[in-house]
Amino acid sequence: MYAVIETGGKQYRVEPGQTVAVEKLAGGEGDKVEFDRVLLVSSGDGADVKVGQPVVSGIKVTGEIVEHGRGEKLVVFKFRRRKNYVRRNGHRQDYTAVKITSIG
Repeated sequence: MYAVIETGGKQYRVEPGQTVAVEKLAGGEGDKVEFDRVLLVSSGDGADVKVGQPVVSGIKVTGEIVEHGRGEKLVVFKFRRRKNYVRRNGHRQDYTAVKITSIG
């Protein structure tokens, strides 16, 4: 069984037992979270698929916060040729790792 959820402006395909890194969420490690914006639910074999318009009603995906962290550093480099313009910045995005416990 799997579902497609939306959180933080992004969509994720999740299954029970899977750990997924999503945009930073409020709460501490061990806290329970619920995702109510479920866009699609499937039984896994493709026979029973429910697609929402835009969300599937009555379905929630629950999970547990595993950790908060920061992603790898990305270099943002801006350059204009012949104008003596060079800018170099780094960026690390915050994330929350969530272990999916159930779909239903």
